[in-house]
Amino acid sequence: MKMKEIQFEQIKKQLMRLAGTETFYGKKLQGINIDQIQSQEDFEKLPFSEKSDLRDAYPLGLMAVPEEKIVRIHSSSGTTGTPVIIPYTAKDVDDWGIQFARCYEMAGITNKDRIQITPGYGLWTAGIGFQNGCEKLGAMAIPMGPGNTEKQIQMMMDMESTVICATSSYALLLAEEIEKRGIKDKIHLKKGVIGSERWGEKMRNRIKNELGIELYDIYGLTEVYGPGIGINCSKQSGIHYWDDYIYIEIVDPVTGKVLPDGEMGEIVITTLVKEGAPLIRFRTHDLSRIIPGECPCGSPYPRIDIIAGRTDDMLKVKGVNMFPSQIEEVISMVEGASSEYQVVIKHENGKDVMNLYVEVNDGEDKPLLEKKIAQTFKSKIGMTPRVNTVDVGVLPRSEKKTKRVIDERYA
Repeated sequence: MKMKEIQFEQIKKQLMRLAGTETFYGKKLQGINIDQIQSQEDFEKLPFSEKSDLRDAYPLGLMAVPEEKIVRIHSSSGTTGTPVIIPYTAKDVDDWGIQFARCYEMAGITNKDRIQITPGYGLWTAGIGFQNGCEKLGAMAIPMGPGNTEKQIQMMMDMESTVICATSSYALLLAEEIEKRGIKDKIHLKKGVIGSERWGEKMRNRIKNELGIELYDIYGLTEVYGPGIGINCSKQSGIHYWDDYIYIEIVDPVTGKVLPDGEMGEIVITTLVKEGAPLIRFRTHDLSRIIPGECPCGSPYPRIDIIAGRTDDMLKVKGVNMFPSQIEEVISMVEGASSEYQVVIKHENGKDVMNLYVEVNDGEDKPLLEKKIAQTFKSKIGMTPRVNTVDVGVLPRSEKKTKRVIDERYA
């Protein structure tokens, strides 16, 4: 995508501000003459930054303003190592709220809605981000946080919540519980704003149909404000992102070369006006593509496609590379199979074995479905897993993100 002149000016301003400082980026930009960056091509020669770089800056090496300007920090979970600490100025918090309010507006949510927020609060950016945007919009926030499904459903009925904000896993858990209790007529939900994990079409349809609501994919990551930097519109034709706050490139995950619009690759983000912890060419590891042309909804904001997965999600079994999105696609092609699955990979008798557990609808011929899923898997992905069908509800559900792939080869 061609960089707008104002975007280039904003990036140049950020680079000038960071160069020569003792910050993480000040050190990373050492030896680079910022004055010589005169074009988009020059910008694309700048080094990428990775999550591992940000971890190395722990605790406050990313802070790019005097400490007295910092009003808040957020952090990645740190489950895979040292957490990343992201400092925010008051303007950063306000800018994030503006972007999030836009997301709600894009989804047709207004200040007359009652928004039930189920993602976690604390150092994580989710719950507080949903609330910040809600208050900026002027809607009623119902800040439940995660868990306590009994109370969630009670409040949903009593408060007549019209919008649910959740991970797809928890939205499905709530949908199943409401269905099980036969209380759908007491639920007033109209829309769901879903984020934090990728989800397949079958899962989307189950949540949509069981709750009877419109669903919207919200995009974001802790390092870049948090959720709220983009959302899909009513035409469901990709995720609009706010290009007055972020600049997106799509690069080849292997070579790092910038790809033309329309080609699938890794999302790389540069923040344009972020003060506390700006990011320059940050590799997200999320896979998508820039959708060329104008959206049928009429929005001027550019679009990326729904996130297809992550570069680090790739599995390799018996020499075959595959992504969870491909497994979901296979399952979606088999009638009678439900949306939920789990993969368990083991090393047995000197070879890799992939066990694929799939929930199937009531009354289905399980042996026949196992055979169909195995055949479809082989034809589409190139290897045959051991397929085990189970009843709907048997596989684990989560209030956060559901762990669908368990690799026991290296345990």
